[in-house]
Amino acid sequence: MEITIGIKPAHLEAVAHSLSKILADEFVLYTKTRKAHWNVEGPDFYNKHKFFEEQYTALDEIVDEVAERIRTLGHYAPGSLKEFLQLTHLTEESRHANDSLGHIRALLADHESILIHLRENINGYANALHDAGSSDYITGLMEKHEKMAWMLRAHLS
Repeated sequence: MEITIGIKPAHLEAVAHSLSKILADEFVLYTKTRKAHWNVEGPDFYNKHKFFEEQYTALDEIVDEVAERIRTLGHYAPGSLKEFLQLTHLTEESRHANDSLGHIRALLADHESILIHLRENINGYANALHDAGSSDYITGLMEKHEKMAWMLRAHLS
C-alpha cells in the first residue's frame, strides 16, 4: 500500500535506505557490545559485565526502533547478517585481549563514528528529503549515543 504522508516516494526510499545503513551500524555495535559482555575478563569483570549488559540492552531497543522507523516509511528493514555487513560502515573486530578498557575503547570509537554519521544526516533528512520526522528521530538517536559514549568515556578518565 502506498504511503501518503506528504513525502515523495523517492524521498521515502532515500531515507529508508539511509536508515538501513544506520540499522546495520546499530546491529553491528549491539553484537560487539554483547561480545564484550560475554568475554570481558579482569579484576573488574563483574562491574563491566553488568555495564556492557546495560549498553547492549539499550542498543537492542535502538535496533528495534530503527527497523520500525523504516517500516513506518513503507519500506522493508534489512535483517540478515549478510545485509548488515554490506550496509554498515563499522568493522568487525577481532580482539586478542579481553580486558575491559580495550573493549571500552573499541566500543567508544564505534559510538563516535555513528554519532558523526547521524549528525551528517539530520539536516539532509529535514531539508533535502523533507522528512522532519526522521530528522527528529535521528536527533534523538544521536542523544542516546552521546550518553552511551559519555558512559564509556568516563571509564577511561
